[in-house]
Amino acid sequence: MPRSLPPHSSRVGAASDGGDNARVQNDHVKPRAPGTILPPHAPLPRYYSNEEEHERFVRHMFDATALDYERVERMLAWGTGSWYRRQALQRAGLAKGMRVVDVGTGTGLLAREALELCGAEGSLIGVDPSPAMMAQAQLPTAALLEGRAEALPCASGEADFVCMGYALRHLSDLDQALSEFHRVLRPGGRLLMLEITRPRGAIARWALKGYMRRVVPAAARLLTHSADTATLWRYYWDTIEACISPNEVLDAMRRAGFSDVKRHMELGIFCEYTASRPRAA
Repeated sequence: MPRSLPPHSSRVGAASDGGDNARVQNDHVKPRAPGTILPPHAPLPRYYSNEEEHERFVRHMFDATALDYERVERMLAWGTGSWYRRQALQRAGLAKGMRVVDVGTGTGLLAREALELCGAEGSLIGVDPSPAMMAQAQLPTAALLEGRAEALPCASGEADFVCMGYALRHLSDLDQALSEFHRVLRPGGRLLMLEITRPRGAIARWALKGYMRRVVPAAARLLTHSADTATLWRYYWDTIEACISPNEVLDAMRRAGFSDVKRHMELGIFCEYTASRPRAA
């Protein structure tokens, strides 16, 4: 399969929150200046100082925590994660027989639900930069490939459905990643990106921050005896807090050429970005 590496250049900044469930029209898309990229959040100097260090940090954290990742995730989601993922995939249009590319597949949490829905008639390729995470994925019928969202090791037009679960905040360049998602989708193919966004209310934001930045890391440290696991979950919240606004994500999807761009919210924090690659004229 072809593998093309995207150019890298300067970083740009972040902005404010957007609204709730909405359908977004495909006009008035602001183009980006040539030679710039769209990182999903501003640099986090507590963890790294530049983009090269960012990529190394993210890979190290996921490699180092792979053995414990699913145990902590189940605790974080109170055991509801698999049910929610399946519901989101169904809402986005995943059906039997579809060819799926799961970006940031990790230990296979989203991929497992996708495989159940696309069935034996379908297929799934999982892509992730962390070999250690994929080594924990129990996906014997899937093809697992090491790679990055910004340079997918997939052929153009080979997917009916592209999905990415809670990995948007770990990208280096959202514009380039969306361009790759558009490339590997066939005309008419569907895109789903799951994310957690900041609650709009101050009290809800304070409660979620306390839970994810203090309670979950402390519990993870007790459960796993790993300092890296505790750091990962603190980092998880810090990326949520620093992430660009939903409206900027929606604009990037439109800019990449997607149509029928929408954002659906569940419980005020679980965000489902969906879109289609336009059919050929």
